Amino acid sequence: MKFLIGRNFKFTALVAALLLAGVLPSWAQAYPSRPIHLIVGFAAGGSNDIVARIVGQKAGELLGTTIVIENRAGANGATASAAVARGTPDGYTLILGSASQFAISPHTQPDMGIDPLKDFVPIGTVAMAPEVLAVNPNVSARSLAELVALAKSKELSLASSGAGGLPHLSIELFRKLGGEVNILHVPYRGGAPAATDTAAGHVHGIIMDLPVLQPLIVDGKLRAIAVTNKVRSGSLPDVPTSVEQGMTGLVSVNWFAVMAPAGTSEDIADRVQRAFTSAAKSPDIVAKLAATGIEPMTQESRAEFVKFLRDENARWGEIARNAGFTR
Repeated sequence: MKFLIGRNFKFTALVAALLLAGVLPSWAQAYPSRPIHLIVGFAAGGSNDIVARIVGQKAGELLGTTIVIENRAGANGATASAAVARGTPDGYTLILGSASQFAISPHTQPDMGIDPLKDFVPIGTVAMAPEVLAVNPNVSARSLAELVALAKSKELSLASSGAGGLPHLSIELFRKLGGEVNILHVPYRGGAPAATDTAAGHVHGIIMDLPVLQPLIVDGKLRAIAVTNKVRSGSLPDVPTSVEQGMTGLVSVNWFAVMAPAGTSEDIADRVQRAFTSAAKSPDIVAKLAATGIEPMTQESRAEFVKFLRDENARWGEIARNAGFTR
């Protein structure tokens, strides 16, 4: 009996030593060994959910596990952000969020209580969707210059998916760059009702993620005025960008990124980053995203993403302050 106890003690001590040294065989330190939960702070069917399900499935295959998508909608993504920030930093709970969540809401929701640069380990972006400025076909304007001229002659209403999000601040940015324009912002509770009301003529125009507007634009129920990006969208190749039309400051892109709770190990974070980056670049995933109006967007390293995240927070923070948000 003493011999067995001695053997067990020595084995336990050896395992502990190997763990500390980082040389434990793969069978004892494998990650992941169970399903990973990827939290989405918006309802099913939206851009965040689409990206999570398409890219998440492939990333799970590359990691050798299942990635389970959980929708926890509320407070423009803040509810999910708070839950994941308080989660166990073991790599089994991640969040896929967007520019609104990680670069805008911290400046427009004073009670959010989340700092994306402190409460998470940044992993990286996987995709993007430009915002599109579109109008009801009854609106005469067919370019940004014509829309600005029209908005100087009378009040124009522009819809968004809600106060304080990316579409709202994109409208405020357009208002500022347009000069003495008379723009009424009309916030809705979600992109779908905002787009539907614009197509019905209840508001003049809208700024929203391309995936939400694309079907209505293709069907002729909305007229796209500009893609708010530096390059044209492959989904709307005939629609000029805001930069092409001379409004170089009107660049508004909704990017989608994966984050982990603060305290997650560098090794796990690096593995997750490699898997999601490879997934987003896979030809089959690129094709699936393109069908929805979404394009891949990745960085080569987590350090590169951290710089991008800081720059985006600084840029949108200034825009939010100019729009009257005081935080």
